[in-house]
Amino acid sequence: MNENVVDILIYLYENYMDGEHAPPTDQHELRDELIQAGFPSTEISKAFDWLDELAENAQDQQHDTRQSHSLRIFTEEETTRLDVDSRGLLMFLEQNEILTLAARELVIDRALALDTAVIAEEELKWIILLVLMNQPGQEAAFARMEDMVYNEAPVFLH
Repeated sequence: MNENVVDILIYLYENYMDGEHAPPTDQHELRDELIQAGFPSTEISKAFDWLDELAENAQDQQHDTRQSHSLRIFTEEETTRLDVDSRGLLMFLEQNEILTLAARELVIDRALALDTAVIAEEELKWIILLVLMNQPGQEAAFARMEDMVYNEAPVFLH
């Protein structure tokens, strides 16, 4: 089985975080459910750690909604791990004010925290969705991103 942390995060989002069902209050119960769903225990632990770090980092972020006209230069590791489409998506979302500068940096941090050699655009969309979900005051951006994740057709923003 080739399940990874992103697959677990997608499973958790689709089953619990979209507001339809409340997650189990006991982490062990949730872990058992994930194991029964076929996810490896080591990947489940990594997913829980990833979510904990997201929550911590989201609280530490300054919620600066100002946009800058500066250009973000990606490091060598970032260009190696984030493919061209992923970097383009980040720029697109920033230019269309879906991602603030702080949210963009949190997305990059959370993407690089995964044990994945290359983070593809589809995986990055889910990471962005989870980051925006944890950003107070970003409900409109979250809704626009959720549309992008679930709609196969490209979303043109005006």
